[in-house]
Amino acid sequence: MRSNEHTLDYELVEKFCNGDIDAFDQIFSKYGDRLFGFALGYLKSKEETEELVQDVFLKIWENRKNLKKEASLKSYLFTIAYHNICLHFRKKRRHTRFLLEKSISENNIVDLEEQLEYRATIEELDKLIDKLPAKQKAIFIKSRKEGKSTREIAKEMNLAPGTVDNNISAAIKFLRQHISPNNLGMLLFFAIFITE
Repeated sequence: MRSNEHTLDYELVEKFCNGDIDAFDQIFSKYGDRLFGFALGYLKSKEETEELVQDVFLKIWENRKNLKKEASLKSYLFTIAYHNICLHFRKKRRHTRFLLEKSISENNIVDLEEQLEYRATIEELDKLIDKLPAKQKAIFIKSRKEGKSTREIAKEMNLAPGTVDNNISAAIKFLRQHISPNNLGMLLFFAIFITE
């Protein structure tokens, strides 16, 4: 037997799937603030959170004809929000890496000594990555260097998502254990680009 909330959501989704604007407004009124509070806890930025929530509702509007009426609307919305949060952090990490690498290529910003230190850090990290078991290394590179999601890697390598996550965690643990606590450059690089 469905809960009252699920029944109401079922009816809203049914109307929404047929393009009912009022139903969309009701869904937004019901879940907008909840999603905002959820996302703000991760993003810590009101502007970025507002943008993310707008993206969530834009996505369900664009996919309204494919919504499953019997599925939990609440779970569906929060799953999209969480996925968008993960994408946000992956993009931010890649953007930070791009800015760092760009600054390193410009001699006016970073001197030669700092450039060499950065490249030495990359080389040291790559040597540690090379010591990972073959499958773990492949998964880690796809995740952290290519920016692929767990789902993408799982599909590409024909693995369960849990297996992918376990291998990434094991790789991070190995790298963390083998970084010298005296290597501040490596520790900083690791904190920015490797861990979640």
